[in-house]
Amino acid sequence: MEILNIWTTTGMYPQEFIIRFPDPTKLTAVTVDSYNVTHLKIEQNNSPNASNFESVAEKDFTQTEGHLQSNSIPLNGTTATHLRFIITSGYDHFVSVHRVSVQN
Repeated sequence: MEILNIWTTTGMYPQEFIIRFPDPTKLTAVTVDSYNVTHLKIEQNNSPNASNFESVAEKDFTQTEGHLQSNSIPLNGTTATHLRFIITSGYDHFVSVHRVSVQN
């Protein structure tokens, strides 16, 4: 299921965005298509509010020139109402996330 279709940073790190599911959802993996991301953390929660997150995954991305980075990150059956994606660093001042899709 595709849940995000393009997001760009403002040039400073960390940058984050949160995705909310209508109900708690079991997730096996997430695929992130991005450009210039160096390091990404993913956190989850199961509350109705977007607070009290717990870390579920971290990934270092390989730099690509002229094409998107595509990374599949296992979430091992994590159940979440919210997923928070935190870009802690990038290969440039600006990075972009072109697509986030989840497998459940």
